Amino acid sequence: MEKRCLDAQFKGVSTGTTILAATFDGGVVIGSDSRASIGGEYVSSKTINKVIQVHDRIFCCMAGSLADAQAVLKTAKFHLSFHSVQMESSPQVIAAASVLKELCYKNKDELQAGFITAGWDRKKGPQIYVVSLGGMLIKQEVTIGGSGSTYIYGYVDAKYRPNMSREECLQFATNALALAMGRDNVSGGVAHLVVITESGAEHTVVPGDKLPKFHDE
Repeated sequence: MEKRCLDAQFKGVSTGTTILAATFDGGVVIGSDSRASIGGEYVSSKTINKVIQVHDRIFCCMAGSLADAQAVLKTAKFHLSFHSVQMESSPQVIAAASVLKELCYKNKDELQAGFITAGWDRKKGPQIYVVSLGGMLIKQEVTIGGSGSTYIYGYVDAKYRPNMSREECLQFATNALALAMGRDNVSGGVAHLVVITESGAEHTVVPGDKLPKFHDE
């Protein structure tokens, strides 16, 4: 028992998690569960918000070490705020993803954190970028991450369609999170979902008892 506690302290608090983002016609949905665990075994919080706003229409989801991810996002928010003042305009989504990429790459030996960046800007509209461990940057139309993602690759491949309506995409994201949270022991709590369009961002919280059910409990 003592060894397991020491291992948990060494690993620290983790957002063993399910995170996702998907584009639709005119916008993007980004979402996550809300569970944080210590060493992947003990649930330390059921109410962590892993969908973080870094600018007006740009949000990020985090996975991995909670402390590492929070530190990187805090630094990224400062850089983007400074950038918007210098440029006298809102930053592009790719700019936010690039800041995260640089921070992760330059500190790849110390950080254990990955991110999904999603948002809308006037130049390219709705966009999603993935910054993985080590600082690799990839643009995608739909993406999933975290420990719970292994349970829903089939669902995402089968159900995602480009140019879905806002309501269809929101339901797709809610279903995907519900499926992952039902199978992954370190994903759970509530579902945080943010819809980002030209008109702004709308944050929705779906309680655990309101999530869709796909099998008998």
